[in-house]
Order: sequence, then C-alpha cells, then structure tokens
Amino acid sequence: MLNFIKNFLTNNTNTDNIDLVYSTDEKLQLATCALFLEVANSDDDFSKMEKQFIIKTMKKQFQLDDNLVEELIEGSKVQTEKSVSLYEFTKIINNSFNKQKKIAIVKNLWQLVFADGVMNKYEEYFVRKISNNLHLEHSEIIAAKLEAKKEAKE
Repeated sequence: MLNFIKNFLTNNTNTDNIDLVYSTDEKLQLATCALFLEVANSDDDFSKMEKQFIIKTMKKQFQLDDNLVEELIEGSKVQTEKSVSLYEFTKIINNSFNKQKKIAIVKNLWQLVFADGVMNKYEEYFVRKISNNLHLEHSEIIAAKLEAKKEAKE
C-alpha cells in the first residue's frame, strides 16, 4: 500500500493505461494518513485504539469516507516491513500547510501515540523525525506533545 501511496503522490500510478491526475487535496490526504500509519506501525503493534483514532482523525480533518481510510490502513499492514522515506510525505505537507496546521498534525501524531496508553520509543522517534521534517521548533514539538498528553489523561 505504501508503494501505492508513493506512486499516487508522484502521479506514477498505472491503471490499465489510464493516466490519472490527482488533486493536491488528495495527495495531502494520503501524505497525512501515511504519516499516521508510519507512527502507528513503528512499534509493530497497530492497536485497535490507534486504528480508531486514525479513522476518526482522517474523517474529521479531510472529510474522508470510511472505505478510503480503511483501505489505506489495511493496505499499510502489508508494507510495515518495507522502509519508506518520510520526506516525500512531509514535503507535500510543507508545501500545502502553514505552521499552525503542521503543529496540529504533530499534535494529532502525539495523540495517536497516546491513544493506546503507551508511548513507545519508536513512536516517539518517528514523531520527532516527522516534526523535524516539517521544520518545527523543539518548543513547538514539546508543546504539542504536552497538550496531547494532557488531553489523553482527561
């Protein structure tokens, strides 16, 4: 699935010789979902709570239907063993979102980390790496983490 997302993001998808052109919004939705999936799969324990959080967040943020979000999540399970550069996804977000929206994505990533009640070091690593690729300051990353952690306890 992540190969599909990579091809989708670079408009290299081949479906029976039909050249499909994807909108910036579609690319942005897939890039954001791919980042959520990378974090969720980083600890090799993609919990039901994490899955529900991704579905809820993607639906809320992008008004996606259940079927598309479910397809992205299920397809990503097959690709957890493959290494994918985060840069191609963060580049799309950097080109499309302002700093406030990027901070909101990072906060959502932290909320995803806390969704199952356990912050794994690999999840934390991926969120920090993504945050750095989004050119966020350390103080902004920590503020988003603390806010997400506080909300998780409530």
